[in-house]
Amino acid sequence: MLFFTQCFGAVLDLIHLRFQHYKAKRVFSAAGQLVCVVNPTHSLKYAPTRCAAAQTSAEQGVLPPCHHHEAVHDPQLVPCTCPLYSCPWEGHLEVVVPHLRQTHCINILQGAEIVFLATDMHLPAPTDWIIMHSCLGHQFLLVLRKQEKYEGHPQFFATMMLIGTPTQADNFTYRLELNRNQRRLKWEATPRSVLECVDSVISDGDCLVLNTSLAQLFSDNGSLAIGIAITTSKVHNAEAEM
Repeated sequence: MLFFTQCFGAVLDLIHLRFQHYKAKRVFSAAGQLVCVVNPTHSLKYAPTRCAAAQTSAEQGVLPPCHHHEAVHDPQLVPCTCPLYSCPWEGHLEVVVPHLRQTHCINILQGAEIVFLATDMHLPAPTDWIIMHSCLGHQFLLVLRKQEKYEGHPQFFATMMLIGTPTQADNFTYRLELNRNQRRLKWEATPRSVLECVDSVISDGDCLVLNTSLAQLFSDNGSLAIGIAITTSKVHNAEAEM
């Protein structure tokens, strides 16, 4: 009985994912976009990260404690960019993607325009939905986070980070679009570099921000479909032509 119950539950979960995928494809099929169903992940460690701790110490005029191995720290090393975990990994930019895929099992989707379908939006905060997007010869990290900026008032924050330097990030523009029930909401901005902290981007509000009511207005049975498009910036194109 237990065996068949577990198998039946797994089949139902598969059917549910296929149904969510079909609904998103039906909505965005006219644009010919690829659809990726992204399940939520509850972070067990939302303690202050290294970058947040350093920022807080700097604001208070106190330097973080220095250890012997930090004295010879390679400035070209990048800490783990996955916001779900307090991961101690460090490495160069060119090995960030393999680390995210192999260690944190983050999926990657290729295409100029994709649809990010986040499921189970009703789950309590903090919750993250994450995927990598390969486009225009670069990799981007899309983070959707449900977080309480004020107690009892959860909000959704969506941002795009380039797995590259800030100079490289300035060459691109990303667009996030919500489209449902004859309503459309767009956010367009320059992606931030993964060398910056996702937490800082969210704290600054430099991203797409949705309150619960607005998120429910664009969601469909607890799932939120976000259309993603990445282009080279117009300023960069103009400089190239000159």
